[in-house]
Amino acid sequence: MTQNKSLALDFVQFAVECQVLRFGEFKTKAGRLSPYFFNAGLFDDGAKLLKLAEFYAQSILDSGVEFDMVFGPAYKGIPLGAAVVMELARRGKNVPFAYNRKEAKDHGEGGSLVGAPLRGRVLVVDDVMSAGTAVRESIAIIEAAGATPHAVAIALDRQEMATDNGQDVSYSAVQYVRQQLGLSVCAIAKLSDLLQYLALNGGADAASQHNRVKAYRERYGVGEE
Repeated sequence: MTQNKSLALDFVQFAVECQVLRFGEFKTKAGRLSPYFFNAGLFDDGAKLLKLAEFYAQSILDSGVEFDMVFGPAYKGIPLGAAVVMELARRGKNVPFAYNRKEAKDHGEGGSLVGAPLRGRVLVVDDVMSAGTAVRESIAIIEAAGATPHAVAIALDRQEMATDNGQDVSYSAVQYVRQQLGLSVCAIAKLSDLLQYLALNGGADAASQHNRVKAYRERYGVGEE
């Protein structure tokens, strides 16, 4: 699956400018001290969401992944998925959209699914992958509805080792989803793109950030596919 490198670098710059991508010392879900943190929840106004949707849509179209509809898992995947299908429609690819609730309703239409019926090949849209747990949950929902979980689109591939029962493993969450779960994964940008952005950016701060991110990747990173 091809990646647009120019788009990836533009996205990293956009994320930094929006302070969605920050540098410092942050504790990850796996208990690691990361020199950077990506929080897609800070794409928090109309202009940012519109630009984000453009990045997602272009990345998805560039990848060549085939799909019949989009699914946005609760909670961050709901606005992301909605924004992406609107941008895809603006570009001439109109597809159905559905999302889930964390808790099923027992009134009105009921159930835990909202939107179009889950059918055909489904593209899951989310922000990042940490361990593949959220993807497995989406797969279960999609298969229970009789549809086919086919691919996942995310904003950033951290390219670092996943954990299993608290232990580091030799593959990343993205590699796990691709190799073990059999889904295609489309990422707007990867950790390698962040390193390239910092290398090209110049300045003492960028050099220091580059060195810290590079050291983190050397310790926890996985190879390119």
